[in-house]
Amino acid sequence: MSKGLVCVFGANGFLGHYVVRRLAKDGWRVRACVRRPHIAGELKVMGAVGQIQLVQANVRYKKSVERAVEGCDAVINLTGILIEQGRQNFKAVHVLGAKNIADAAQNTGVTNLVHVSALGADQQSNSRYARSKAEGEQAVVAAVASVDIVRPSILFGEGDGFFTRFAGLANLTMALPLLGGGTTKFQPIYVDDLANAICKIVNRGSSGAIWELGGAQTFSFKELLQIVLDAIGKKRALLPVPWAVSSLMGVFGEVSGYIPLVKPFLTRDQVKLLKINNVVSGNYPGLSDLDIEAETIDAIIPASLAHFRKYGQFHQAEAG
Repeated sequence: MSKGLVCVFGANGFLGHYVVRRLAKDGWRVRACVRRPHIAGELKVMGAVGQIQLVQANVRYKKSVERAVEGCDAVINLTGILIEQGRQNFKAVHVLGAKNIADAAQNTGVTNLVHVSALGADQQSNSRYARSKAEGEQAVVAAVASVDIVRPSILFGEGDGFFTRFAGLANLTMALPLLGGGTTKFQPIYVDDLANAICKIVNRGSSGAIWELGGAQTFSFKELLQIVLDAIGKKRALLPVPWAVSSLMGVFGEVSGYIPLVKPFLTRDQVKLLKINNVVSGNYPGLSDLDIEAETIDAIIPASLAHFRKYGQFHQAEAG
């Protein structure tokens, strides 16, 4: 028996693939909402024939969101960006997009709504990203009081935006930058643990809770870079970079973003985010409250970064 129809925005993102797969396994029919369905065909094979439907929707456009939500029993918003590019800016995606989704849910009577925000969401933050995440939370709560807000730390897993990026940089340079000295704390969470948490919340129905979800361990930025180097078998200098210089690097990163097909490695807004510890506060329920035992970095990262090693998965055998 199907649990019903769930509408997932941001279905073809890094997290979205894991969420769609788990929802299908749990027995939901999934309406996967993406901006470009023609490049998201892999989502359809994550479930049984006909279980996953691709729908074109852009959260910036209210009409397309309303059409996507129509007839659904639950809605999940996974949309988010780290770098602003053109009309895909923080305000449009994190605030207006979130509001459009919540308004559409309210108008169609959907009360089972999960909104993925981020640890560090704060209207008083110096970071535009963090402020927009907080404003998005306010917008969805105003529309659907029963919405569950999920605030994860940085994600890890094959193809993630942190470990994979620094592993690639380590293969190109002889040193890695310790922005601000590398003392900022993080509590990375395995992407499939987060997907599992989201699915468990939807399965039991949202109830207006806030969830802070972090992994099993807390690391400094420096420790995370060392984990990357150990995983790919590389020795690189870890160079402390003062915040002022880090911001200057962000400027150059933003300028590089104007080059076609180039994605900025760092922006000034990301530098502002890196000044704040990204760990759970302990004031809200977490993974353990959902009976989820967090995967450790040691269990996932070495295999997920194997292709960056000199001999790939056979690196250790060849080196020994």
